Amino acid sequence: MAEVNARVVLTARGLGKDFAGFTAVNNVDLDVRHAQIHALIGPNGAGKTTVFNLLTKFLPPTRGRIELLGNDITHTGPAKVARMGLVRSFQISAVFPHLSVRENVKVALQRPAGLATQFWRPLSALDRLNDRADELIDRLGLGTYRDHRAADLSYGRKRVLEIATTLALDPEVLLLDEPMAGMGREDVAMVAGIIRDLAADRAVLMVEHNLSVVADICDHVTVLQR
Repeated sequence: MAEVNARVVLTARGLGKDFAGFTAVNNVDLDVRHAQIHALIGPNGAGKTTVFNLLTKFLPPTRGRIELLGNDITHTGPAKVARMGLVRSFQISAVFPHLSVRENVKVALQRPAGLATQFWRPLSALDRLNDRADELIDRLGLGTYRDHRAADLSYGRKRVLEIATTLALDPEVLLLDEPMAGMGREDVAMVAGIIRDLAADRAVLMVEHNLSVVADICDHVTVLQR
């Protein structure tokens, strides 16, 4: 059960976005809490992805205020926001298909390890990241597949790998854009369980169309209308 008084880690007040006179999002308020799962739902065209883009600073808001861990990030750039702990996993799986599961996670670990700019180094130079990579891989149930190419994974496990690469940045707030999109029943159950586990030590904000999953695992729901 979620803590009733869990601390708020991400806040939006009066958030809005206009495009050439068209209002895509208007007056959105959010309070996302630590160790809880918060769902953002609504019909197509309601502005769910736009809200994600505003929160992660890929779009500047037309109006409103956003705070992360008590800091005003309304006009902060996306790279700095990610370093501050707000990280997004995209709707379309984005991993390196010809690298192994472990190699994908090690590449993602380069930034927190201070190796992100050393792009000329071979993968073997990242061997010191093996322990942390294996920890993430095992936590997400990918241990059996650590040496498999990402291209050879099932669709559901590719999505889990994408989440693992996102976790490499150790986010305080994890944003998931339709994490169950296109999955069969077994994969949905697997990913839902993983998300529930991840929320034990961070906030999760997710856009999701599967309302059964939302009802099963989410602590709070915000509904957007067109």
